Amino acid sequence: MSLITLNEEKCIKCGMCVKECPTNVIKMGDNGPVEINPDACLACGHCVAVCPKEAIDNKKTPLSEQISIKDAPKLSAEEAENFIRSRRSIRSFNDKSVSRENLLKLVDIAHYAPTASNLQGVSFIIVDDKEAIKNAVKTSVNWLQNHPIYSKMFSGMLNEFNQTGTDTILRDTPSLILAISDKNFFKGRENSILSLTYLELFAPSLGLGSCWAGVFECCALNDDSPLLELFKVPEGKKITGVVMVGHPKHSFNRLTTRNNLDATFYEK
Repeated sequence: MSLITLNEEKCIKCGMCVKECPTNVIKMGDNGPVEINPDACLACGHCVAVCPKEAIDNKKTPLSEQISIKDAPKLSAEEAENFIRSRRSIRSFNDKSVSRENLLKLVDIAHYAPTASNLQGVSFIIVDDKEAIKNAVKTSVNWLQNHPIYSKMFSGMLNEFNQTGTDTILRDTPSLILAISDKNFFKGRENSILSLTYLELFAPSLGLGSCWAGVFECCALNDDSPLLELFKVPEGKKITGVVMVGHPKHSFNRLTTRNNLDATFYEK
């Protein structure tokens, strides 16, 4: 069965599908695009998505599964800037649990993030069991305080937990999202970062806040991490990113600044 099918009656031979294909899967023939290298298809969907007449179909990215965005509202530049800049790291959560429906919405958006050569390769483990999260904090603390570097780097946080039980590792989050990739997948970490960034940007639309669990990741991302067993990560897989998710205890009223932009144009 062919990868590409074409409705010749609809095709206007504009060639946009050919020009947008990143791996030269198709070329223009007398009657429109024809496939020449189907094995190179990345399943990016460009050929189908760019066609103005719905004339081309690709069995890896079927037209029937694509959604028209012709009439979708577009953010203005100012709205887009405010949307991106309003993202905050949320470290104070209220006691309300996050619904599983919303947790699934978050990871669904996350899996649409761009990935290297559309390899994707990121799955997710969603943790919404508070006892399991508490055990994860204890496990990570034990691991970190026995590490020759991290035990000194995070001594203040570790001592505070041991002395008062204050959780500055996972901030009493009601839920965790773990990104998972094959141990040998060379783009697992990068693709996970992209996916979880999409998740973070989407979270406020559901009334949620999120924060990267950076200290926790120091333990979680190791190949021999005890958290692999705790979270039942499948054999041959590893944790490649961790984000805390919950309902924010406080709201933010202003956009903050950053250091002055450092950018130059290349000149010959």
